[in-house]
Amino acid sequence: MAAKGAIIDISPRVSTRLAVFPGDVPLSREVMFDMKRGDALTLSALKATVHLGSHADAPSHYSRDGRTIEQQPLELYWGRCEVVGVRRGAESASQRVAREHLDVPTTWAPSSPRLLIATGSYPNPDSWNADFLALEPAFVDWLADAGVRLVGIDTPSVDCPDSKDLPAHARFAARDVAIIEGLVLTHVEPGHYELVALPLALEGFDASPIRAALRRC
Repeated sequence: MAAKGAIIDISPRVSTRLAVFPGDVPLSREVMFDMKRGDALTLSALKATVHLGSHADAPSHYSRDGRTIEQQPLELYWGRCEVVGVRRGAESASQRVAREHLDVPTTWAPSSPRLLIATGSYPNPDSWNADFLALEPAFVDWLADAGVRLVGIDTPSVDCPDSKDLPAHARFAARDVAIIEGLVLTHVEPGHYELVALPLALEGFDASPIRAALRRC
């Protein structure tokens, strides 16, 4: 267990190996100047989807009139947070996680406005797999009713990869709850933390990569 005050990185390494949704734009780097070639400095550019690795979805990603990422309130992404896991064997019960799949007491209710869910179903960010767990739409409503304003997950999406109507995203939009996807939580113990996961102020964009970190309370 991390010591109190320790900072825990919960973002994957961003490299050309990092998997993205099939058909999306993977990371590439163009080096214009390089000190190792004798240039005065090193200067490079990147090209990639904004849904890269750990990232914050903007409501405009799944709602026609939703806010773009620079319009999202920053306080959503910084503050008290709770991390919970999914029970071993829950993946056999449903492709979508509901309240009863969480590895928590039966009387549990969220005690923080930010909740991170460790499903353990997407263990290697460099290797795409389509078997990851998503979220049950009714569970999104339950969390919103309990006061949760941001949900983070350790998979590429809160919906199943083959979903066309994106029902979980639709409930996030209806309840104005923020989404973080692509976290790495395998090394994080359940409990209470401070979350820092600020998106870039990318004007008009539908998401932003983030460097997410937790600090043990």
